[in-house]
Amino acid sequence: MILHLDGNISEYYAQTLCLVFFPGSTFGEHEQPGEGVPEVSVNVYTDKSGAANAYASIKLNDKVSEATAQVTAEEETITTKENVAAGRALFAAGKTLLGHIPPWGILTGVRPSKIAMSFLEQGKGILRSKRILRDEYFLNPQKASLVVSVASTERKLLRRMPKNSCSVYISIPFCPTRCAYCSFVSYTTPRLLSMIDDYVNALCEDLDELFGAIRKVGMTISTVYIGGGTPTTLDPSQLEKLLSKICENTDVASLEEFTLEAGRPDTITEEKLAVAAKYGVTRVSVNPQTLNDDILREVGRRHTVEDFYRAYDCAKKSGIRDINVDLIAGLPGDDFKNFSETVDRIVELDPTNITVHTFCVKRAADLLRSGNDVYSLTGGEAGKCVSYSQIKMKFSGYKPYYMYRQKNTVANQENVGYAKEGHEGLYNIYMMEEKQPIFAAGAGAVTKLLRQDDPGGDRRIVRLFTPKYPYEYLREHEDRKAGKEGVKPGIAEQIVDFYTEKT
Repeated sequence: MILHLDGNISEYYAQTLCLVFFPGSTFGEHEQPGEGVPEVSVNVYTDKSGAANAYASIKLNDKVSEATAQVTAEEETITTKENVAAGRALFAAGKTLLGHIPPWGILTGVRPSKIAMSFLEQGKGILRSKRILRDEYFLNPQKASLVVSVASTERKLLRRMPKNSCSVYISIPFCPTRCAYCSFVSYTTPRLLSMIDDYVNALCEDLDELFGAIRKVGMTISTVYIGGGTPTTLDPSQLEKLLSKICENTDVASLEEFTLEAGRPDTITEEKLAVAAKYGVTRVSVNPQTLNDDILREVGRRHTVEDFYRAYDCAKKSGIRDINVDLIAGLPGDDFKNFSETVDRIVELDPTNITVHTFCVKRAADLLRSGNDVYSLTGGEAGKCVSYSQIKMKFSGYKPYYMYRQKNTVANQENVGYAKEGHEGLYNIYMMEEKQPIFAAGAGAVTKLLRQDDPGGDRRIVRLFTPKYPYEYLREHEDRKAGKEGVKPGIAEQIVDFYTEKT
């Protein structure tokens, strides 16, 4: 895709909005005009009255669509007036050219509930917030209602968040095999899987330091989340070593939530879940994605529908309070009939949490390398599937409590977590809404330092990254233990420095 911008416009915002109309497109100097290559131009300027005026044109083959838009000086916007004007003009041009109305209008961010929450915090109320999102940002009514509902629930739960608290994320970046839509290629190789023992040992040492740093800066821990990868790739003894280390360092009984993202049914056993329950885990995920064996084989999942039911039964018998089940709408080969039947069968199991994702293939995934065309403007029946899940959840006693969006999802849909009252996944909210520091350990983990620096409300957020691959993580860990020159300080040391520095 060729994109020309003139004026004070965010290039990233313009690109992401273009991807709504032309999913899977790439941007770069190498792109040349030609058959099938969209060419987009956007110009924005501010006039003497302070209004932002935008002109957009989209050319595709022999068709051209043009549109203009204005954001007056009096309008309140969620970003710069120039970006909103550009978004409105691009939206109008794309809608005319392609005859397609994106369900999320001109919103492209990962966390749309942040926008809705800002309206609620400004006192606009639920009905007015929905109206603004529908009329000024062009969300369809269902999406406007969804995002305001999520924001309202998050706002209520965030009010109860303990003061001076943090959450801990622990990364287990291993999977027994790789799904065809995933990009975790190196995490499944036999060489890396053979490193699990060494990885768990290093991780436990880092956890001692991490929890020590939390105590040093005087914070309390509200949630612990063990994610991946697939954490139940660990065998029972490895899992017990990890969980016992956590229990050594914090009173798990005082946590609001303790999650083990077990994930793939083919890795879940009674013994592993018994270990999890023994050490105080309160939330576990058992993720079928779909209840259709043919589709599971198509996307490279190693488990079967029967495996899922066995694993879910293990989770129920374990006594762990909350069970989450992940589903994916829009998988290759799936249709509305199968997806709606999957949703109905999962609801019959009565888990406390159900998360409905929309299919999003990563650029390094096997599905792309094998030549499959997974990008679609309308997404077939994916939008219908997502709408059905929302209606079914509502009438089955589940409320949406968190959500996020990704680029290049099928039909430009979203990912939504639903829960029964009082069973919301709190870590998901704390992490998404950036209201609390997240201290992370393990390969590929991201620590998010957050501090209120200004009495007026300004916040400072700093992200710290650990090495992506397990072998890099182990090498850096050993180098730091050996006091090797030039190795950067560990995450724990950086946390203490950040929260004790003079301001």
